[in-house]
Amino acid sequence: MNFRCGCDECVSSSEKDSLRHSHSRINAYRALTSPSLIALSSRDPLLTAFELSWELRRLSRMEQEFRSEYNELKEQCQEFATSLLDHARTSHELELMLNYNPTGENWEPGERQTLDRLKLAIKYKQKQFVAHPNVQQLLGAIWYDGLPGFRRLTMVGQLVKVAKLGAMFPVYSTIYMLSPTSQMGQFMKKPFVKFICHSSSYAFFLMLLGMASQRVEYLAIELFGNAWMREILEGWKRHERGCIPGFVESGVMIYVISLIIGEIRSLWSDGMLEYVSDLWNIVDFIQNMFYVIWITLRMTAWYTVQREYWSGENPWYPRDQWDAFDPMLLSEGAFAAGMIFSFLKLVHIFSVNPHLGPLQISLGRMIIDIIKFFFIYTLVLFAFGCGMNQLMWYYADLEKSKCYHLPTGLPDFDNQEKACSIWRRFANLFETSQSLFWASFGMIDLMSFDLTGIKSFTRFWALLMFGSYSVINVIVLLNMLIAMMSNSYQIISERSDTEWKFARSHLWMSYFEDGDTVPPPFNMIPTAKTFNKIIRCGNTGRPTKSLIKKSREKARDRHETVMRLLVRRYVTAEQRKRDEFGITEDDVMEIRQDISTLRYELIDILRQNGMRTPAMEKAEVSGKKGRVMERRLQKDFQIGIVEGIVNAVIQSEKEPKDVFSQLAKAIGRRSSSSAKKDWNAVVRQNTIPTDPIGSKNEAAIRQTRRSLRRQQQMHPDSDLASLDPNRLIEYNPNLLDVSPVTRVAYAKFIMGKSNKQIDASGQSPAAPTGAAETTDTTTKPAVPPRSSVKINIKEAVTRAPSVTSATESVKRGVLKKSISTHSQDKADVERVIPSPIPEDPEDDQAKASSSVKINSKVNVEAEKKETTVVKVENEKKDHPPGKTESKKRCQY
Repeated sequence: MNFRCGCDECVSSSEKDSLRHSHSRINAYRALTSPSLIALSSRDPLLTAFELSWELRRLSRMEQEFRSEYNELKEQCQEFATSLLDHARTSHELELMLNYNPTGENWEPGERQTLDRLKLAIKYKQKQFVAHPNVQQLLGAIWYDGLPGFRRLTMVGQLVKVAKLGAMFPVYSTIYMLSPTSQMGQFMKKPFVKFICHSSSYAFFLMLLGMASQRVEYLAIELFGNAWMREILEGWKRHERGCIPGFVESGVMIYVISLIIGEIRSLWSDGMLEYVSDLWNIVDFIQNMFYVIWITLRMTAWYTVQREYWSGENPWYPRDQWDAFDPMLLSEGAFAAGMIFSFLKLVHIFSVNPHLGPLQISLGRMIIDIIKFFFIYTLVLFAFGCGMNQLMWYYADLEKSKCYHLPTGLPDFDNQEKACSIWRRFANLFETSQSLFWASFGMIDLMSFDLTGIKSFTRFWALLMFGSYSVINVIVLLNMLIAMMSNSYQIISERSDTEWKFARSHLWMSYFEDGDTVPPPFNMIPTAKTFNKIIRCGNTGRPTKSLIKKSREKARDRHETVMRLLVRRYVTAEQRKRDEFGITEDDVMEIRQDISTLRYELIDILRQNGMRTPAMEKAEVSGKKGRVMERRLQKDFQIGIVEGIVNAVIQSEKEPKDVFSQLAKAIGRRSSSSAKKDWNAVVRQNTIPTDPIGSKNEAAIRQTRRSLRRQQQMHPDSDLASLDPNRLIEYNPNLLDVSPVTRVAYAKFIMGKSNKQIDASGQSPAAPTGAAETTDTTTKPAVPPRSSVKINIKEAVTRAPSVTSATESVKRGVLKKSISTHSQDKADVERVIPSPIPEDPEDDQAKASSSVKINSKVNVEAEKKETTVVKVENEKKDHPPGKTESKKRCQY
C-alpha cells in the first residue's frame, strides 16, 4: 500500500479507479493503526507505532487530498505509544523499554544507558512520547548525574556552581586528556559537566570574536602603549592590506579549526542523513564555511601583496583606493557573516532554560514563515522591478552622465550632488529592485522620480506603478506576514511545553554520548584514550557470536516481559474507562432492540394461546429508517423508483390515511424482505425448539415432517428421491427456470434437511395431538389428529412448513398464522418469504412491494375455514369433552 509502489497490482488498481485505490489504502492503514491490533499482534508495539506514525507522516505530505485523515491516524499511533508510558510503574521497567535495541549492542541493568529506543523516538519525531513526564524524569536524573542536590539549590547557588565549573573547564580538559580514567576525568564525562565545559569554551570563542571586531590590539596600544608601541601601530595601519593575522584573529582561527574537527567527527558518527536532518548542524556548516572562506581569502591577500612587493610595486596604499573586489575586503565580509551565525548559535544553548526555550521554538517557527513569505515577496519585487527599470533606465543614464561629466571620470559630488545620488535608483534591474526593497521601509521618496529629461506621462505612469507596489507590499504582504507570525506563535504557545521538552531532550541526548568529551580547542590534541585505542586496536577482546546471540535473546525476553505487562495494564485501563463511561449509544440501541423483541414475543405468545391480538407485521412497523424516509418524501426527496409503490397504494381498496407514511412503510418492507434479517427471531427459533407454554402449531409441524418422511420411505422411486432433473420439474414446476444441477441440489437439500430435522424432533417428547375442546370455536383453533393430516411431497414443497423454522410454514408463499374462526372476511397477518428457487422477477417484485394479491387472500381464507371445520369435527369424535379439559389443564 505504499504511495510510490510501482508493482503491477498497485499500478493497475490506481489506473482502474484511483479514488477506490486511495480509499483502500486509507482503510488498510486505519486497520493497521488500531491500538487493539498493535497491542495484541505486535511483539514490539512501540516500534510498530513509531514506524506507522512516520509512514503516515510521509503519506500525509505526498497525498495532500487526504492529509487530515492521515494526520488523524498518525496522532492515534502517537497517543497509543504515549499511553503505554503511563503504565510504567518503576524506573527498571522504563529503562528496559527505552534502552532496548534488537540489532545493536545489548544494554544490561547497571551499565551506562544507551537510550536507543528514545533516540528512535526523536528520529521519528514522536514529540508526545519524548515529552512524557516519565521520560523527562529519567532524562533529568541522567542529566544531573554527578551533581547531587543541584536542583534543590537556589537560583544564586546554581549560578555560582555553574560559574565555578565554567571557569575550570581548561583544568578539567587537561586532566581528562592526561588521565581519562581518574576520578576527575570520570567527573568530566558527566553530561551536565560536559555541557557546562563546552558552553564555557564556546563563550570564550564568542569573546574572541567580539575582541576581533573591535580591534582590541589597536585600542590597547592606543590607550596603554608607549611611543615605541605607537610607532609599531602606525606601521600596522600603513601595511594593513595583506597583513598577517593578529593575536586575537589567530586565536579565532585555532577555534575555527577545532570546531571543524568536531563537526567532522559528528558527521562520521551520525551519518550524512541524520546530520543533515538537524537544522542546527546546517547552521554550523554555514558558519564554518564562512570562516574557511575568510581564512582562504586572507592567505590569498597576503600572497597577492607579497607578489606585488617582490615585483617592485608598492602594494600598500590607503583603503579607499583598494579594488572593489580586493581579497582583503572579501575576507572581511565573510568574517562578518560567520560572526553573525556564531552569535546566533547561542539560541540553541538557550533551549535548556525553561523561560528562553519556548521562545526559541517560536522564533524557529517564525523564521519558517518568513521564508515562505519571501517567495511571494520576491515575485512581486521582481515583477515591479522589471516594469520600473523598463520605464526609467534611459533617464537614469542621463543622470549618470550628468554626475560623471568631469574629464577624470570621477563623480562631481560638489556640483551635481542630486544627480550622483539618484542615478543609481533605476540604473539596472538589480538597483531598481534594491530601491523598491528599501521603499518598503520608507527610504525612497518621490524626488527620485524627478530625473533629467523625463516626460510627464512617463513620470505619472512610474508613480502609478510605484504606488501600486506600495499598496501591495505594505498593506497586503506585510500585514499577511504579521498575521502568519502571530498565528504561528499562537500555535506554538498552545503546545510550547511539548515542543520545548522535545528540543531540550534532543540537546541533552547529544551530551549523553561517550565521545567528544573535551571541548574546543582541546579536541585538537590527542588524548591518552586515543593512544590506548591505537595500541589495542587488534586486541579488543570482542565477544563471540554465541555470546552475542545469548545476550540478545536475554534482552529480548526482558523487553517482551515488560511490554506484555504494559499492554495488559493498557487493556485493563481501557476496559475500565468504558465501564466507567456510563450509558453509551450501543447500550441504548440494545435496550431498544430488547424492548422491540419482547413486544413481538408477547404478541406471539398471546396469539398462540388463542387470545385476540392486533394484526401487525414487523415489516409494517415504521422504524427509525422508515420515519427518515417519510420525512424525506415529505420534503420532495427522490428516493429510488417508487412508481410501482405509488400505484399499489393508490389502487388499494382501503384508502390510506397518510400517503407518505404508507410509501415509507412500503419501501421499508421491500428492503427488509430482500436484504434485512431479524437476527433475534433467528436466534429464538434456533435456541427454543418448542414453545415453553405449549403450541399446537409445533405439533402440526412435527406431524407434517413425519408424514413427509414416511412418504419418502414408502415411495423411494418418487420424483423427489429419484434426483432426475426432468422428474423434478413435475415435482415442482418452478424448477423449470433453473439449471439441472440446481434442481438436483434443491432435491438433496430438501431431503437432507427433512431427515435431520425429523431425527432431532424425534428425540424430544411428542406434543399432544389433540387440544382442549370448547363450545366456542371462535376463541381457540383446534389441531387435527395425526390421521386427519394428509399431504403429498409436492404439497410439502409448495405449502408445508419450512424445515428451518419452527413457526413459519412455507419456503415460498404466504406464512399462515393461527387465527380464530370469527366471521372475518380477510386474513389478519400474511408475510412474504423469499424462496431459494425464484419463480418470476416481476412477480417477486410485486409481492415485495404490495404484499399478497387480494384474490389469493380470499382463497387462503376459504381454505382456512374448511381446515378449521375438519379439525373441530375430528376432535369431537376422537376426544370426549371431559378428557380434553384434563389435557388442557396439564398443558397449561
